[in-house]
Amino acid sequence: MNNCQLKTPVAFIIFKRPHTTERVFEAIRQAKPPKLFVIADGPRADYDGEAEKCEATRAIIERVDWDCEVLKNYSDINLGCAKRLPSGLDWVFNQVEEAIVLEDDCLPNSTFFPFCQELLERYRDDERIGTIIGQNLQFGRKRTEYSYYFSIYNRCWGWATWRRAWQYFDFDMKLWPEIKERQFLNDILIGDYKAVRYWNQLFQDTYDRHISTVWDYQWTFTCWLRSQLSIVPNVNLVSNIGFGNDATHSKSTKGSFVKKYADMPLEAINFPLKHPPFMIRDLKSDHFMQRTFFDETILTSIKTAIKKMLKRG
Repeated sequence: MNNCQLKTPVAFIIFKRPHTTERVFEAIRQAKPPKLFVIADGPRADYDGEAEKCEATRAIIERVDWDCEVLKNYSDINLGCAKRLPSGLDWVFNQVEEAIVLEDDCLPNSTFFPFCQELLERYRDDERIGTIIGQNLQFGRKRTEYSYYFSIYNRCWGWATWRRAWQYFDFDMKLWPEIKERQFLNDILIGDYKAVRYWNQLFQDTYDRHISTVWDYQWTFTCWLRSQLSIVPNVNLVSNIGFGNDATHSKSTKGSFVKKYADMPLEAINFPLKHPPFMIRDLKSDHFMQRTFFDETILTSIKTAIKKMLKRG
C-alpha cells in the first residue's frame, strides 16, 4: 500500500524559505501527486530581500518533472498567514473534494501520503471525522494496537481534509459568544477545567483579534462546533523543520518547547492499516496533548512576552 499510486491532490503552502521548501517539495516529488495546488503569499514591502526569497521559493515549483497538473495561487501582496492560508484553501476546495495539505516547513514521511489517501476515502462521507493529521506528539507512547486513534485536537503540521468539513470554516468565529455564554466548552472538554480556562482565553483572544496571525484556532473551533474528531497516526509521520529566525511564528531556536517539537523523528506507518472497530476519543492521549503541548505553548508565549518587557525596561 505504501507504494501505491497517489491519486489525492496535494495543497502546498509556501512563502519565503527555499531551504525548507526544497526538502518538502522533494518529499512531494517522490509521492508524485497528479494534481498540485501551490498557495504562496507575497513579500512584505518593508522587509529587505524578502521579494527575492519569495521568488527563489516559487522557482522550486518549476521543477515539477512528473505527470502533474500544477495550479498556482500566488499573491502579489502580503496577506499574512491568517488570511493567506484560509483563502488559499478556499480556492483548493472550490475545485476538489479532498486534499492533503502541507506547509513549507512540514516534512512528511513517505507513508504519510498513502495513510491520508486511504483514510480520506474510508471516512469520506463520515461527518464524525473532520481532519486527518500527520503528527503524533505522544513521544513514543503507543495509545492503541491499531494504526490510529481519535482525538478532539487537530494539528496543522501536515494534515488532510474534505470540502464537506472545510466549508464550515469561519475565520470570524461568529458563534463564539453563544458558545462561551452557554459554557459549551465544559461539555466538549468533559470537565477538564484547566483546559476549559485555556481554550476560553485562547478563543476569546482570537475572536477579539488579540491573536491576529493565526487561522488554526478557528479551524479547531469549527471542528468542535460540529463534534468532529481528528484521526491521529500511532507513529509520527510529519516533522516541523521550520523553527528559526526566518519562521513566521516559531522564531525561537532555544528552550524546552523547541527541543521537544522541532525536527521530531519520522517513522513509517505499516500497511495494511489496522482500522479500529470503534470511534471513541482517546481521552488519555488528549490529556497528555493538552498538558505537554498546548499548556507549554502558552507558557512559552508568556515567558517570551516577559523577556521583551524586561528588555524594554
